[in-house]
Amino acid sequence: MVRAALAENLASRGEIGAAVVAYVEGRPVVDLWAGYADQGQTRPWREDTIVNVFSVGKAFAAICLLRLVDTGLVALDDAVSRHWPGFAAHTTVTEVLSHRSGLAAIARPLPEDAVYDWDVVAEALAAQEPWWPPGTAHGYHVHTFGFLVGEIVRRVTGVGVESVLEREVAGPLGAEVSFGLAQAKRARCAEYDFGDVVAEMPPAPEPPWDLNTAAYVNPPGASGLGRVNTGAWMDASIPSANAHATARGIARIYAALPELLSRETCALATAEHAAGTDLVLGRPTKFGLGFQLSQPERPLGGARGFGHFGAGGSVGFADPDAGVAFAYVMNRGGPRWQSPRSRALIDALYAALA
Repeated sequence: MVRAALAENLASRGEIGAAVVAYVEGRPVVDLWAGYADQGQTRPWREDTIVNVFSVGKAFAAICLLRLVDTGLVALDDAVSRHWPGFAAHTTVTEVLSHRSGLAAIARPLPEDAVYDWDVVAEALAAQEPWWPPGTAHGYHVHTFGFLVGEIVRRVTGVGVESVLEREVAGPLGAEVSFGLAQAKRARCAEYDFGDVVAEMPPAPEPPWDLNTAAYVNPPGASGLGRVNTGAWMDASIPSANAHATARGIARIYAALPELLSRETCALATAEHAAGTDLVLGRPTKFGLGFQLSQPERPLGGARGFGHFGAGGSVGFADPDAGVAFAYVMNRGGPRWQSPRSRALIDALYAALA
């Protein structure tokens, strides 16, 4: 069933290349790839093809911080300023992880290449006044989430979140998941095509911006438009947007969460912390701590599923009730909210399990 859905994605849903992997009760049961790694369709997608998976990486940044909670170096109710001296907003680690900190955007326009300069973005966030009183509402921290979480990790550990991800999560599991991409792996990286998304994006208005606009356009280029296939993009660590991964790597991490986080921390992270109308997106969203939670409008497997979608429809999630860990990656953008490609694959998997 999943194989047929993947074939249909390529035949009639605009897919160029993709891979899908699923574990059930810790055992890999689906491992498929098809199509091409480039727009010209000259490079076949292979079993080890890597691709940019955008916001799928937010969950992996969160895992790095949640591991610090497990070790006692960070408490969820800590003020961010406890670990980040000079941080002005009165918000907590929990509020950052659940998109309730009010720091969903940076109001001051940043320089053109600020997305490649971690310190510039971190300093702007440290000075940013919350867009709403922290803890009173939620709104998707489109680009700021990765810098906020990553800077807390850096302040506590002394190293970047990309190093923590490799050293403590991806590396020990043999999972090809990283923020940025090492030079040695770039020959295996698929060329990403934003597709119709580019044509649908209106030019950014001049500042001052409203919340939604600022969340998407600042820092400039943080979405990856015009940058995603470049060396400068792969050299950087942009946890909200430039995670690179194989489907196998993403699924492996979700399957191994009981090894990565304590039962208590995992339960807290996957419980509902924010739900309802999102102040940035203007539609219903639901968050745990760093994870998107399953909701009728956008299910992640079953009712207790948790994970994270990425631009164009890529996704990784775990469904504790079905024992499923799932990952889908692709190199052509599609609908940003409800991807028919990922939905077809997920539906096919659950139909096969029924």
